[in-house]
Amino acid sequence: MSVPPTGRVVVVGASAAGLAAAETLRREGHIGPLTLMGDEPAAPYDRPPLSKEILSGAWSPDRLPLRTPADLDALDLDARYGHEAIGADVAARTVLLSDGSEVPYDGLIVATGVRPRRLPGPPAHVLRTPDDALALKDRLGPGRTLAVVGAGFLGAEAAAVAADLGTHVTLLEPAPVPLAHAVGEDVGRMLAQAHVDHGVDLRTGTGVSEIVPGGVRLDDGSTVQADTVLVAVGSRPNTEWLTGSGLGLDDGLVCDAYCTAAPGVYGAGDVARWHNPLFGTSMRIEHRTNAAEQGMAAARNLLGAQRPFAPVPYFWSDQYDMKIRAYGYLRGHDEMRIAEGSLEQRKFTAVYRTGDHLAGVLTVGMPPKSIRPWQQALAARRPWRQAVSLLEGAAA
Repeated sequence: MSVPPTGRVVVVGASAAGLAAAETLRREGHIGPLTLMGDEPAAPYDRPPLSKEILSGAWSPDRLPLRTPADLDALDLDARYGHEAIGADVAARTVLLSDGSEVPYDGLIVATGVRPRRLPGPPAHVLRTPDDALALKDRLGPGRTLAVVGAGFLGAEAAAVAADLGTHVTLLEPAPVPLAHAVGEDVGRMLAQAHVDHGVDLRTGTGVSEIVPGGVRLDDGSTVQADTVLVAVGSRPNTEWLTGSGLGLDDGLVCDAYCTAAPGVYGAGDVARWHNPLFGTSMRIEHRTNAAEQGMAAARNLLGAQRPFAPVPYFWSDQYDMKIRAYGYLRGHDEMRIAEGSLEQRKFTAVYRTGDHLAGVLTVGMPPKSIRPWQQALAARRPWRQAVSLLEGAAA
């Protein structure tokens, strides 16, 4: 069902996805009441710079807001920042807030994002909010020691920034090769070696059981001493508030190809698990670009567009002097091939196969234009052999 132009729409999650949804609703002609609520007291802001520019000190926090106050005012929002949603009654079409009030809706967009996983023991640093980034930044510099638990992209970015600031960094990762599940073992080893080359004490195959005063305890019972500990072991989708609502919950809010979770209810951003028809699989993507694109798609479909959301996912990462870009769905790939450049020089294009189709492409140190033909091949869902032969022929 679609929401009429004068209907009341509630967007839960004052995030990049939530803001994109609100802006799209207004741009597409929705003139009814529009509530944007979030549990943080701040208006929507950008999160990727937290582990990069904010942590390094290159940016001040006043550069984080996604829109100016005037831009937000122009949306004519019922803005409720610092108001946490604790329940939803899908039958009655209401959202329950932590202050006991209820907000009715004709259409609901869930964009509540994720929160960091934590480890047992005393509180350790995480990276999710500006306050998190600033608190960690104050603990970095020459003479300081930092243990980073988890060598995924977030942990790797923070470790790189800390090392560049002169901090002695120990990077702990339970897998034998960091990020191998996502980018393959060869690329994972290359990224790992970059940390070693910059003085990071990288320990793979090393699990952490708990935080202890002055460091962390490993699975083997030994300890790693550190002034500061950052936990970057993944995240959990914020769906607990929807328990008992009747909506499907399975590592996220379960949605169909149109981002629909139930009649009049849509999901967007990190919290949404939807069926991507381009890749023929269910996925939940925790990347900034996807959040904005899915927020727009959910809003349009809420208004009646009913177009499947079938993007080629995109993410980027900055580590030391490496600019990493990737398109596609690399997880669970069957083959990785270097199409251009070399791993040794840390300047290359890697392409990935899943089944008999091109599944993704990742570049390090390459110009943006080098990835575009592969992006187009992914969007066209090219078979692996056809995509590789076409592009190899073009490069010859």
